[in-house]
Amino acid sequence: MDVKRMLEGKVAIVTGGTRGIGFSIVKKFLNAGASVVLCGSRQESVEKALGALKEENSEYPVTGMWPELTDYAAVEKAAAEVKEKFGKIDILVNNAGISARESIYDYKPEDFARIMNLNVNAVFYFIRAVVPYMKEQGGGSIVNTSSVVSLKGQAAGCGYPTSKFAVNGLTVSLARELGKDRIRVNAVAPGVTRTDMVAALPEEMVKRISAAIPLARVGEPEEVADAFLFLASDMASYVTGEVLSVDGATIP
Repeated sequence: MDVKRMLEGKVAIVTGGTRGIGFSIVKKFLNAGASVVLCGSRQESVEKALGALKEENSEYPVTGMWPELTDYAAVEKAAAEVKEKFGKIDILVNNAGISARESIYDYKPEDFARIMNLNVNAVFYFIRAVVPYMKEQGGGSIVNTSSVVSLKGQAAGCGYPTSKFAVNGLTVSLARELGKDRIRVNAVAPGVTRTDMVAALPEEMVKRISAAIPLARVGEPEEVADAFLFLASDMASYVTGEVLSVDGATIP
């Protein structure tokens, strides 16, 4: 299949799409022929991302929104607006999320709740808001962002891996429940990826991180975005309930 036509005619929503992996997903989807609604946490960041995309290609069919993802009413309203504008919602990517590295001895309950609220509740909220539309139109594809730590844990900041374990459970369970409605649900579990956070690390630290990866380097956002493109497309028409690791076979 021609990559430029993999998502031709599809309408996609991407949360956390203003930078890093999410921004790369948006670009991949646009270059594959989709119309994309880019969601971010703030109007300013959304408008900045839209400006960068339009500067690259003024014809990109991309628009932006900034609903409060932890407020179900706001998410439901946003989904309804997308459906009204485009007539359908074919793809949902739940990419928005936050992390933390505190020790359990310093971990505040409110910080744990904040991570769970965005990384888990908000994922459920957007899925709950769009699946009636997907069912009505005869199917769709949902791809959630998990993490390598959902499979292997991490030494501190237990809230983040806990939230991603939950995303995996939600993904696999909903794949089984929604299969009869021709709605596929999958997840991508990235390893260490060259996002803004990694790019800001000292080169020596990046080398130490890379030493624990058999491919001997960190991943690029575009490489992770390729996995989202595959799972969102009809090339993965018989793939559901999968958590696809894109981590260079990272050693725990």
